[in-house]
Formats: sequence, structure tokens, C-alpha cells
Amino acid sequence: GRERWLNAHPQFLVDLDGSTLHFAHLRSERADAPALLVMHGWPHTFALQLDFADLLPDFHVVVPSLPGFAFSSAYADAPIEETRLAATMDALMTDVLGYEAYITYGEDVSANVNDVLASRRPDHVRGIVATHAHFPTRSERAALTDPREKAFFERIAADHLAHGGYGHVQATRPDTLATALNDSPAGLLAWLTEKLVEWSDTPAGDPRAVERRISRDRILTEAMIYWITQSIATSFRPYHEGADLPAPIAPVEVPAAVYIQRHEADYPESLARAFYRDLREFERLEEGGHFTVAEVPAAMAERIRRFVAGLAES
Repeated sequence: GRERWLNAHPQFLVDLDGSTLHFAHLRSERADAPALLVMHGWPHTFALQLDFADLLPDFHVVVPSLPGFAFSSAYADAPIEETRLAATMDALMTDVLGYEAYITYGEDVSANVNDVLASRRPDHVRGIVATHAHFPTRSERAALTDPREKAFFERIAADHLAHGGYGHVQATRPDTLATALNDSPAGLLAWLTEKLVEWSDTPAGDPRAVERRISRDRILTEAMIYWITQSIATSFRPYHEGADLPAPIAPVEVPAAVYIQRHEADYPESLARAFYRDLREFERLEEGGHFTVAEVPAAMAERIRRFVAGLAES
């Protein structure tokens, strides 16, 4: 069943920017429909974004596998970091697929890619949608004076200290861990599912509650993709090679919509307005965690449709 569902989405491979890049391309029947780039993060894959993409038949939706994830090869000659990823995604949308302009959306690892695209390519990006709103770099945070902004990052740091062991291992001993996970499907499933449980918008202490947001079939699909592609090692590379320690990004001038997911519910609006200079929508979501468009796909499809309609009217 999972294989049939995946195969129902048109998928392609293209040699691009040092990677054999895999992507799903769901074309609208309307030739003039807006184009939307939907990027995943870690530990999910392109597949977890497809139910959301299916709800947008009035868009040309492109859902790539980031280099090093699933069916896309890692860069052979460069680290997997956000500026290179942004360049690859922009080349896919413009040079390969021929879209003159597009809307961009990213989560987790691709949140910075999302910001870099909108910051550096305003000639191509019509608008940006963020559920993982911009984080200043650590040096930039040290200069913050607003008590609400400082309190937010103090809370984030405390959470990471208590729950961030996975990231430290993936950043410092990625290949040792990956060897074990590639040898054990049960271990791989446990490593992935732990984050799907902890980071989705579900009650703490109830691991089965994740299925209210992300079905068991979708969780197994994620694990299956990592297992058959043996890509868990290369999915760790952004942690090891710098995407998790980004360089400063210039503020975004293109229209933006920021929807704050539940695990960052205390994100200060002042941070969003300082970075997204043309902020059209700012909303704190009542539902939806780290995997926002997979957890609440219908609600997010409607929000993106509303945001893009507003761009056409302005």
C-alpha cells in the first residue's frame, strides 16, 4: 500500500549541482497556477509532505528530497549546508522546471534554506511561508535586549540541554551511529519515531498519541524510505557539516507569512518583524508541531492559499 501511494505521485531524478536530485512534481491543471516549493527537514522525508501537497491542486507543487536524504545523493564535493542547499533548490525551480517565480516553504533543516532563498533570491521568490520562523545566530542572540526575546532563547537552550543528545551524537559521531541504525530496522524505526513523537503536537507522556497527527502508515513509510536507501548517514551530514550552525542571513524583503508552530508558541513577534520586513501574516497556531504541514495539512493548505491570494491582489 505504501509503495502504491508513493508511486501515485509523479517523481523524477535530475543531475543538478553535484547531486542526483529526487523530487515529486504535482502539476496543476491550470498552466498559470502559482508554483510552490515544499521542503522537508530531519528526520522526515519528502513523503511526509505529500498529503499536504495533494490538497493544493490549484498550485504547481514541487517536493524535493534534500541532497543526502532518501533518493537524492549527497554532494560529492561540498558540505550539506544551507547556502548550497538554497542554490540547489533555486536551480531546480528555475533552471530545471522553468518557473520564473515561486513561493517557498521549509521545516527544520530547511528552515534556514527557506530564509536564505527569500533573502538572496527576491527576483525568484514571490513570497515565503514559515512555520519555523527565523532564529538569529548565537552571536546575534547575545546582542538581544528585549526580555521576551532573551527569555525565548533561554527556554530553547534549556530544552536543548535536556533533550538534545541526538543532535550532539549526529554532529560529533554521525557515522558510528549510522552504522548501527543501518544494521537494525528496529533501531532505525525507534530513532526516527522518537522524534516524531516528541516533536509533533501531541500530549507529553503518550507515545501513541502521535498517530492522531501522523498515521502509523506514514511513520512506517518514513522508516522504509530511510531503510531502503540507507540514507540515514547522509541525513546526519547537515548536523556534522554546518547547517545547524548557520551564518547570519540578511533580512527578507519579500512578502512573508509566519505561522508559529506549537513547540515555539512563545516565539516573539518582534523577532519575526525584524527579519521578515514585509510580514503579511503572523499567527500562533492552535494545532500543529514541528512537522506542521504533515500534522495539520488541510489547515496549512488553506493558510497558504489565502496568503498567495493576497499576493495576487497587492
